[in-house]
Amino acid sequence: MCIINLTKLQRFDIKENTFTGEIPKTISLWRELTELDFSHNQLSGVIPEELGSLPVLTNLDLSWNSLSGAIPKALTKLKLSKFNVSNNRLEGKVPIGFNAKFYLSSLMGNPDLCSPDLKPLPPCSRSKPVGLMLVGILSILALILIGSLLWLLIRTKKFVAFGSKNKQSCKVISFQKVGFNEEEVLASLTSENIIGTGRSGRVYRVRLKSGLTVAAKRFWEVGRLPESERVFQSEVETLSQIRHANIIKLLFSCINEDFKILVYDYMENGSLGDVFHGEKGGVLLDWPRRFAIALGAAQGLAYLHHDCVPPIVHRDIKPNNILLDEEFRPKLADFGLAKTMHQDEDEGGQVMSRVVGSYGYIAPEYAHTMKVTEKSDVYSFGVVLLELLSGKSPNHSSFGENKDIVQWVTETAFLYPEQGNESVDGSFDIVCLDQILDIRLIPSAIEYQQVKRILNVALSCTSELPADRPSMRRVVELLKLHSSTHMK
Repeated sequence: MCIINLTKLQRFDIKENTFTGEIPKTISLWRELTELDFSHNQLSGVIPEELGSLPVLTNLDLSWNSLSGAIPKALTKLKLSKFNVSNNRLEGKVPIGFNAKFYLSSLMGNPDLCSPDLKPLPPCSRSKPVGLMLVGILSILALILIGSLLWLLIRTKKFVAFGSKNKQSCKVISFQKVGFNEEEVLASLTSENIIGTGRSGRVYRVRLKSGLTVAAKRFWEVGRLPESERVFQSEVETLSQIRHANIIKLLFSCINEDFKILVYDYMENGSLGDVFHGEKGGVLLDWPRRFAIALGAAQGLAYLHHDCVPPIVHRDIKPNNILLDEEFRPKLADFGLAKTMHQDEDEGGQVMSRVVGSYGYIAPEYAHTMKVTEKSDVYSFGVVLLELLSGKSPNHSSFGENKDIVQWVTETAFLYPEQGNESVDGSFDIVCLDQILDIRLIPSAIEYQQVKRILNVALSCTSELPADRPSMRRVVELLKLHSSTHMK
């Protein structure tokens, strides 16, 4: 692995992919590594003891893999602020350094881990006379078997709290008129119905008896994601109050002590990210359809910024959060990071406690000053527009080191500055357009003058200074102005 040669690497994050194989021992060469996140993959083998020799490692997340063997005692030498090895196949005694309630949620989901005093982990066996030992072993095995069966039933949702008469344990709030109940939804939250795993939880496809299909998101437990409660509340507070054709519709929420679930309309074609960068490779998205998606997403954002009182900033606009229905109409989704902009705030924006969003889509001033405004969403939308035009992700390897899609498009579009002077209407005469456009687009189906104008809109949205970016209402006007008469 040539990546091991990056000895100055400080952060390595490959979570939520399908990587297989073992964690290489040579990872110990990353002496300046502070964060390592391999969660939600299919890694196997043991956890290398060499991880314990990384001098400045503070965040280690290996959860939701198929790792086996014991937890290396060498890891207890690390000064970890985040440690998670839950939901693997680890076994043996929990090392003394992790044998505390603080780490319990980070150890769960490993049925063969044991601890002398950390419940509900099973106790570790001790030396006893043979007869007593045999009885003890059989008792422990029986307890582990029962516990494992209960855990499995809970994980697969075959055991549902609503199956009993104690229905008051679940608080259901309906936001739309629906013809089904929570029991029917909960019974379908099984592993075979999982259609996505994200930052805030798992999403399931639920086919109801009536023939209707809905999507249900089960949020991660607070122990696994400390901000889970805040993300859930943000999603509910935002979506329960807004109605727009280009924003996902929230149907109802279902809450009890063990879980929090939201149920939405189901989007047949998944996310724009799935269609664009998934197995189908964007072949379903011709230019007219891409333009229609851009216009619909812009209208949804404009509604949040200009028609909601107070305005709402999404803070995580990207293709994975733009869902597509059966006719590829876009719906903005995932409002867990959404922020209401209080009217008493000055024009400088609200100062956040931390920067959130997705790498490549975050506005530069937000990353530098921690201040967020509606113009932060405008920048993210501009990156999405560039992605629709070029077919490339915002940090594509072909751009070169330390270069993103905004820099790449700007340099490529204005390769010959003497031919790219600013025109009277404030746009640019773009050069080398063919070097920017997605090669999957059929040339005969492209209206180049229109594409140039849309590219100008994207470049305006991604201006370095927020004041130079148009409002989303203006973006919608510009997109409609540049739409073709034959487009839907």
